[in-house]
Amino acid sequence: MRHRKHTAKLGRTSEHRNRMLASLVCSLIRHNRITTTLAKAKAARSLAEKLVTLCKKGTLHARRLASARLYQDEDACRILFKEIAPHFKSRPGGYTRIIRLGQRRGDAAQMAILEWVELPTGSAEAQPAGAGAAAEAKA
Repeated sequence: MRHRKHTAKLGRTSEHRNRMLASLVCSLIRHNRITTTLAKAKAARSLAEKLVTLCKKGTLHARRLASARLYQDEDACRILFKEIAPHFKSRPGGYTRIIRLGQRRGDAAQMAILEWVELPTGSAEAQPAGAGAAAEAKA
């Protein structure tokens, strides 16, 4: 019985699963939105929210823990500490959302989009297409 077992195994060994989830979270940090299967999105959401909560502290110890959890991806760690964590400073939790897309054509896997609830304003994807050009034309 799997009573009180919360880890989604996703058909992988623990090391493969941890690396895959770290890679998904790094992609989420860089691109603000990822499309993946529903099971992977639910598993990655947990890791992403824990990392944002950790990074809100802003200490050296928190930076080292986040870097270790992301397997030394310094670029993603820098973005997390400089842009994403300060953006969610006043929010007590619930930093991500999952939007269901339906089934994938090849194997009928449930697909979903994992994204930040409020996109950071400094990112390119935070503004609609053409909004930058309209703002520059007014100035």
